[in-house]
Amino acid sequence: MFFEIEGPALTTKVIRMLDERAIQEFEIPGILLMENAGLWAAFTALEILEWDLSKKVVVFCGKGNNGGDGFVLARHLHNRGVHVEVCLLGKAEEVRKGSDAEVNLRILRHMNMPFYEVVPPLDWGEFYDQFTDFSLAVDALLGTGLSGKVRSPYEEAISVLNAFPFPRLAIDIPSGLDGDTGKVLGCAVRADYTVTFGAKKVGFYREEGPEYVGEVILVDISWPREIIPKLEGLG
Repeated sequence: MFFEIEGPALTTKVIRMLDERAIQEFEIPGILLMENAGLWAAFTALEILEWDLSKKVVVFCGKGNNGGDGFVLARHLHNRGVHVEVCLLGKAEEVRKGSDAEVNLRILRHMNMPFYEVVPPLDWGEFYDQFTDFSLAVDALLGTGLSGKVRSPYEEAISVLNAFPFPRLAIDIPSGLDGDTGKVLGCAVRADYTVTFGAKKVGFYREEGPEYVGEVILVDISWPREIIPKLEGLG
């Protein structure tokens, strides 16, 4: 893909540190990093769809920053004419007030696209059936901050994602995969593609990681180039 970049695989601790440097030392607002992440993820989705704007995309979002990236992706796909449906695991009011994710969720709610709050109890089979004629599923459920075992309703949502007969695109990391060890935390999305931000995660290449990430696409989210010399020896 024309927008891919190269770079070393790093631990999630180092990646978070670089994000913090970009925000604190260079005064780049976190919401701008989220916008860049979601925009390049949207372009990745369009490449997977071969720029066929008649195809349908479903985006599964969590309530944190990973979900925020998904909200941005959905907005950009919708603006280009793609039919997009967004499924939030939980209620909109549960997304932290004033967070970057909540700002992007509010923007999304003003737009004319299908939006669902996925709240148990739920008939997951019926839920699955809503999307059988879609062409791409986007996993924006859980990011690199996950430390414990995946719990309900994320466990059920991941099962639905893995059952789809069409490709899955993971945002930053497949939900349920440990970004450092490469171990599956109970269950994980089996992605066909993973678009990841700033740096690849070392867990992509360890343990079960290679089985779950699919093709990895690394994109730039506007980390200043002055950060890059500081990467030496940090992987």
